[in-house]
Order: sequence, then C-alpha cells, then structure tokens
Amino acid sequence: MNVDDLLRDTLREQAAEQPPAGPGFADWVLAVRRRRRTRRLVTVVAAAVAVAAVAVGVPLLDSGKSDVRPSGVVGGDRTSAHPNQSPPRELIAAGSAALAAYYIPTTVKKSATESISERTYWLFDRKSGTYVKAPKWSFVAVAPGMKTAAVLERTLPASRIGLLDLDTGEVKRWIPVGHKVGGLSFSADGRKLVATTYTYNPDADFHPADPNSNVGEPLRPAVRSGFYVLDVASGKGPWGAVEVGDGQRADGRNGQINNRQDFALTRDGRYVWGGVPSDDIGKLFYDFTGAEVPGPEDGDKYLSWSIGAGLSPTGKRVAGDFAGQAWTTSSYVVDSATGAKTEIHGQELLAWADDRTLIAWDVGKGEGEGKSEFHQRLMLVTIGSDKEVPLSGFRMGTDVSAGRWQPVFAQR
Repeated sequence: MNVDDLLRDTLREQAAEQPPAGPGFADWVLAVRRRRRTRRLVTVVAAAVAVAAVAVGVPLLDSGKSDVRPSGVVGGDRTSAHPNQSPPRELIAAGSAALAAYYIPTTVKKSATESISERTYWLFDRKSGTYVKAPKWSFVAVAPGMKTAAVLERTLPASRIGLLDLDTGEVKRWIPVGHKVGGLSFSADGRKLVATTYTYNPDADFHPADPNSNVGEPLRPAVRSGFYVLDVASGKGPWGAVEVGDGQRADGRNGQINNRQDFALTRDGRYVWGGVPSDDIGKLFYDFTGAEVPGPEDGDKYLSWSIGAGLSPTGKRVAGDFAGQAWTTSSYVVDSATGAKTEIHGQELLAWADDRTLIAWDVGKGEGEGKSEFHQRLMLVTIGSDKEVPLSGFRMGTDVSAGRWQPVFAQR
C-alpha cells in the first residue's frame, strides 16, 4: 500500500468512527457566482467542523519522497489535517503554509442607515497547539514565520498599530500613525508592513432607512485615503496619498472600489498594488508616494486581488480565478513568465503549500453536482493531479452576516 492509499484509508476509518456533525455549525463561503457578481474583497481563509480531531502525517510535498512525518508542529513540511473540526481547534497546515488565525464576522447595527461588520479573531497559540480567542483586535495580519502579528484595536480606523508577540500574547511595540489605518499586510520577507489608511470605518455599510423604499440613500464617497509603507524594525516609513474621488478616471475607465480595498506590496517590495473591481482595470500599481506607475512585467501583473494565494513560493506561478472547465469546481494557475493557464482542482485558491501544491476551498470530489457550492471544505490540491486531501470539515450556509469564520494564512 502506498502513502496515498494509506492516507485515504486512514481518513475514511477516522471519519467512520465519528458521529455526524449536527446542524447549525457556522460556515461562510464566498460563492464563485457571488464573487464574480459583486467582486467583494476576500481575505485569505481556512476551515473545519467541530466534532473530533484527526491529525495525519503525509508525504513531504513536491519532494518525490515517501517520508511520512507526524503532524501538528509549526515548521517544516508537515501537513496537519483535522477533517472534523470547524471552526478549527488545532493547527491546519500544509507545506510552508499554515492557518495562523481565523476570524468570525458579525454585523452590528449602528443606526437606521448604518451597520458595521466586526471581526472577532482566534490566533494560533504554539504552547497549547490550539486557536485562542483574541477579542481585543479588529484586524490582524500575521508575519511570515508566525512569530509576530500586526494588530489594530477595536475601533476602526485606528490611530496606532500594535506589533504582537504571538508567543507571549503581548504587544511588543506600538507604532503611532498620523493617518488612521484600517488594513494591514506584511511584505513577503516580513520586513515591511503596508498599512491602508481610511477616513472612516471601511467595514461600515450604509443602506436606506426604509428597506421598502425604491430610492436608495446617496452612495457614501470612498473612504480609502492612501497607505503607509513601514519598516517593521523602526516603525517608520512614508505615507502615500491615493486619490479615489467618485471612481471616474481621467482615462475614462471605472476606478470605483469597494468600501474596504486594502493595499499590499509586490513580491520584490518595490511597489504597492491594490485591486480595482472593474474588469477593465483589475488592479493598479503605485510607488511609495502614491503615484500610479505602470504594472510590472513579472508575475505580479497576473495577480488577482480577490484570490488569496497570490504568487507561489518561487514566484514561478500565480493563483488565478475560477475556471470550472475540466471539473465543476476548479481554478486556473498562471505561469508567471508566459501567462499560460493550467486548470487545477479547487473552487478558490487560498495559499501555496509549495510551488505545485495549494490549499483551496472545494466541495469535495464527486460532490460538485449534488451539493451546494457553499458546502466546502479545505483541500490540498496539486497541479497535474486528480487527488485531493481534506484538511478541514465542511462549511455550510451562505450568508456572511450569519457569523461564519474566515481563516488567515501565513508562511511558517
């Protein structure tokens, strides 16, 4: 029996020993059709159904070897799978990617015309090996290595950024900012931090006081004002203003953005980029002063702002949009040098485990036709392979406001 057969049989045996999950487990799924229709921003995610834990060692990814190692430890090439947990209690990880945190959004009504989506985070704790609730923070970004997180306090936008020691749970240092911040993103090497600035809470939603009214309230002007590019060691860096206006650009294209449209750094750290939901733009690039610059000619030009996985560890491949050609649920992987597309299993690509293997949401093999597209679980998928390894349990339900959890991945 080879390793793949062993893994498959082990998972089946473990699943058979567990009682079925009861109804009502929290689940949030970004539907492909909803993503294409509304182009809402997706933060990278990971999941599982809370019943029992299954930790399974699997082969070293993309190594060509049959080296099976125990799971459950941050670091190395081990895979930690818990197909019966959701939200996860124990580590979900594969290759270089790990679920560093997850959050549950809840909608809070502030007035007759305003509601806010507020996040409650759970962070992975190395000592206990579990995810621990961290209600202090409204936004969390985890640095590569999973030792430090950048955090924002409950009220957004925030006037300071905390650097949280994930081993102790204590803020090591506060970085004060002159322009208030609502979103955070680390560079690929963890040395820089991009902080997106907003003039109002980017997670606020405005709607008519009378839901039966045919005339909506005037649209709120875009509240994103620019970004900081901060050196993590010193806490210092420039602020670049980015003019949004009403979304109508001088070149005639539609530059309208979502309420929350956070910035990030390109892989080489030279430019900042941000998504633009309109199909004719997709994304724009900026220098550190906020001035728009031509897009790069390397893999960054194929980035999709709504796909969390981004560039592969070597930069040779880029995670692309939903495909749905060879299989009911599948996505494209783009060659960063040529732009050539390869179809791979996975409804939505979330994080790279190695240069050929990704963590993705998928409905599960053989379930695409008979199950709802919202009935997803985390899967390990591989380019050129029809095999999928379940990492989490299934998520159920469709409504974001119902409080379904969203994972935050980091390189470990």
